Amino acid sequence: MLRSGDEYLKSLQDGRTIYIGDEKVTDVTTHPAFRNSARSYARLFDYKRNTPGMWFEENGERFSYYYRQPRNVEDLAFRKRGHALLGDSSYGLLGRSPDHVASFVTGMTLKPEVFDVPGQGFRDNLLQYYDYLRRNDLYVTYAVHPPAGAKNWSADARGSLFDSPSLQVIATDEAGVTVHGMKMLATGGAFVDEIWIGNLTPLAPGREKEAITCAIPAATPGVALWSRKSMEASAESEFDNPLSSHFDESDVMLFCDHVKVPWSRVFTIGNVNLSRAIYVDTAGHCFGNHQSNIRFHSKLQLIVGLANRIAQSGGVRGIAAVQDTLGRLAALEATLGGMIEGQVAACEPIGDGYCMPNRRFMYAALNWCQENYVPICTAVRELMGGSVFQMPANITVTRDPQLNAIFEQFWATETETAVDRMKLYKLAWDLLGSEFASRHLQYENFYAGPSFVVRAYSLRCAPWQRFDGIVTGLMASYAAPYAPPAPDAGQQALQEKMI
Repeated sequence: MLRSGDEYLKSLQDGRTIYIGDEKVTDVTTHPAFRNSARSYARLFDYKRNTPGMWFEENGERFSYYYRQPRNVEDLAFRKRGHALLGDSSYGLLGRSPDHVASFVTGMTLKPEVFDVPGQGFRDNLLQYYDYLRRNDLYVTYAVHPPAGAKNWSADARGSLFDSPSLQVIATDEAGVTVHGMKMLATGGAFVDEIWIGNLTPLAPGREKEAITCAIPAATPGVALWSRKSMEASAESEFDNPLSSHFDESDVMLFCDHVKVPWSRVFTIGNVNLSRAIYVDTAGHCFGNHQSNIRFHSKLQLIVGLANRIAQSGGVRGIAAVQDTLGRLAALEATLGGMIEGQVAACEPIGDGYCMPNRRFMYAALNWCQENYVPICTAVRELMGGSVFQMPANITVTRDPQLNAIFEQFWATETETAVDRMKLYKLAWDLLGSEFASRHLQYENFYAGPSFVVRAYSLRCAPWQRFDGIVTGLMASYAAPYAPPAPDAGQQALQEKMI
């Protein structure tokens, strides 16, 4: 089943608990901090439902493209096109869009034996959950990292049961498990149907109580989502804040207060190694971050387009230095596009007839995005110069006939009206200079982990034995130009005595 946008919005009116400061929000479809973004997600569901190439049929049923389990390059190309269409439709601004965590889950199902634990039904739980998600076209986010400040907590601590703020199992019974504590960071959590809880961050031995992987509906009793400041609520108008007024996906801390989880929704428990292995030893981590690469590419195309328009608006596109900047930005955009295409073309098997994008190319692209986002944004801000500060405070200036006449006369150029210029620079500032822009800068630098963690994935996947073999083979292809002289009898006796 493919849900419509209206059906999706209706599902959000489920009494979930969200806090903005001390304000409790129960309906994100009407609250001024969330309602426009909720409708942006609804448009994604309508677009996905009505656009060929964004769904597939299986046994007479239609499913979203990101639930396709790929067996060949064509299947991967189908998924890639879907990710690109969905990313383009939100300009790459919704990082945790519906295809992100669903891709993690789909990737895990390609190697479900990783979940096999004697006497447990975790493998079946995973496959049934995957089927449940795709049949109901659900939107899932995840909270898979401990809260900051809890990473060095020791399981040997004595005192209160809740010495650690990190979410942990506090009880089990025949019906399921009870969890209590916090997880970060459930980006998009205000708008999802389900929350996947787990441990992408490695856990140390002794932290078995935290080694729980499960999934819960967002409206589960005891679940509270603590939101950061809403940038949608702070937006003056759509004209003055065209992006933050519609694409603030929210970042929330997940707090569970004695939350009951049935065994059917538990996928790992009490095993610190397996708790992370389900991501990196399956195609889960690869699928989810392949989507991230494509989504970033959609945003990059918007940024490069803005750079060109700003250069045109400022009348500087003919300057050699500006053309050099635009050429460099165009080359960077094409570089990422080629890296994404290469992930599909050089796909790798994962077993049982399934395949996944090339992991090395994907992790290289992930590192590329992290290292280049700041300099790309800085280059476009340099093109903006002080022009953005020459614009009136907001579009209300046009309501006054006298002020509007002055504005149109003195702010217009030969090629643009004053309002069109202001519209361009308000868009550029919202993307590159506002608080919304700062959030995106932080997000792009850390959503996949700190830079050393991202590079560690490339370290792990690199064929070091083959690289070493190249060096060894080269060194073996030539000999020293002369052999060292053999020692005489006296030297030989001295060496033997020393030994």
